[in-house]
Amino acid sequence: MKSGKLRAGGTTNSENFLQYVRKHWQLYFIFLLPALALTIIFKYVPMGGILIAFEEYSPFLGITGSEWIGFANFQRFLSSPDFIQYLVNTLKLAVYGLLWGFPVPIILALLLNQIKSVSIKKKIQLILYMPNFVSVIVLCGMVRILLSVTGPLNGAMGTSINFMTVPEFFRPIYIISGIWQGAGWASIMYTASLAGASKELREAAIIDGANIWQQIKAVDWPAIRDMVVIQFILSAGNIMSIGFEKAYALQTDMNLESSEIIATYVYKKGLLDGDYSFSTAVGLFNTVINVILLVLVNKIVARMNDGKGI
Repeated sequence: MKSGKLRAGGTTNSENFLQYVRKHWQLYFIFLLPALALTIIFKYVPMGGILIAFEEYSPFLGITGSEWIGFANFQRFLSSPDFIQYLVNTLKLAVYGLLWGFPVPIILALLLNQIKSVSIKKKIQLILYMPNFVSVIVLCGMVRILLSVTGPLNGAMGTSINFMTVPEFFRPIYIISGIWQGAGWASIMYTASLAGASKELREAAIIDGANIWQQIKAVDWPAIRDMVVIQFILSAGNIMSIGFEKAYALQTDMNLESSEIIATYVYKKGLLDGDYSFSTAVGLFNTVINVILLVLVNKIVARMNDGKGI
């Protein structure tokens, strides 16, 4: 049976819309053209620069004039004594961030959904969303002040620990500050999904004497389950895509053992040392790992979720 409301002549609303689009496709193409052009210019055209990873690139010779060296840059990175350390640091930071940070927005959305007062809910949401608008650099500055030897935390504990110089503290600092900044904003998607939860089913659950946990399990969770699956796949697939800004801003000479990740290494080799070919090769390696992880996680989740993935 075809979806859509049946209209005169035996056609549906969706069929009429598709016919209209086919007839006036030029209009829709004009609307799509700016976004399409921006995507091609800024997403696809720069991909030609990937060739630098296989060359001994020189800015004076250009991409076409530089010497082709094949996979030498990749071999150089993989055989580097620091390769394992950078890879492990990146994976630990990403995996710990996913394990601790991913459930928090879901929990926040479920808790907010239990608040009946609209005004109170909006005020709490405003407080939760505000940290998202704090820039990464400002956030790192706040963290440094808070955790300095003379900062509020040491003052409250009566200690004089320089947290930013201890490698073991880097990951908790990075992850906790990230949760504080992004969890509230990330909960918006789940809050929107919860708005579509069946009110009739909730009323029936309440009449049957279901407690809050049972209501969440029977009514709220089914409403956000698909969104949770999609977000988990995307998050796990981007597990190697840790931006260098925050890690670099929280980095000190004393915590490099934990804070030096692939992204900061690429930044230093490419922009600070001018080794463009090598940094491009490392970045491409990182991207390939991300794509492989995305495909694998999608397949694993699809098998566990009745064939539903991205």
